[in-house]
Amino acid sequence: MPQRNVVPKPLQKPHPPLWVACSRRDTIHLAAQKGIGALSFSFIEPSEARRWVDDYYDTLQSDDCVPGGFAVNPNLAVVVPLMCHHDEETAIERGLDGAHFFGYSLGHYYIFGTHQPGVTNVWEEFQQNRSRFGFDRNVAAQTGQVLGAQLFQQGLGSLRGAIGTPDQIRQLVRSYAECGVDQIVFVSQAGHNQHEHICESLELFGKEVLPEFAETADETEKAKLERLGPAMEAALARREPPRPAPPYTLAAAMQV
Repeated sequence: MPQRNVVPKPLQKPHPPLWVACSRRDTIHLAAQKGIGALSFSFIEPSEARRWVDDYYDTLQSDDCVPGGFAVNPNLAVVVPLMCHHDEETAIERGLDGAHFFGYSLGHYYIFGTHQPGVTNVWEEFQQNRSRFGFDRNVAAQTGQVLGAQLFQQGLGSLRGAIGTPDQIRQLVRSYAECGVDQIVFVSQAGHNQHEHICESLELFGKEVLPEFAETADETEKAKLERLGPAMEAALARREPPRPAPPYTLAAAMQV
């Protein structure tokens, strides 16, 4: 697309936080080295997330961290499918196929798919091949389980995420929080998920799940920034100062 000038320019300080989308642990490590937020699309389990979190913050507080921007954004976020309903089977029926299609599509475009624009029907391929790539509906649709990024049956894992009741989702979010994950990005608008079901899910989540975590969010973030403050200052001191802008004159502008 042609170059475009974006106005108005951001004036907030610190600068709007920088993030990088990650699908591998190496990229999360790189994000820490650059002092930017890491947004994982890997649907990682809370137990696995703890190792990623530990490496991220250990690196960010080490001499290896030389910020890519003029502010450090110490945040690690994970992406998790969401469909909340008091009846677990209803949540599964409303949200599971859409969540699986979202995950399958990521794999199709970035890993295993062969795509011909305007010809390839990703939805049809998904329906035929989903079980081969970790999106088996029967495995993920088990009820009465403790939620994780995946559910397992006879060694076979299948994406589930936060698709279930408020109590199940609350327990899953608590697990991520205890592992040090800073943010969870919920995905609902995928596949054939219905708009009204998504709105009902968000409303129920906001009423029955979110309050537990909203009460302590500000204090938790403040304590984290106080703990990391010296390391963030040291990291910024290792960064080269901003380059001065060349002098701008009306004559030079007219020549351009």
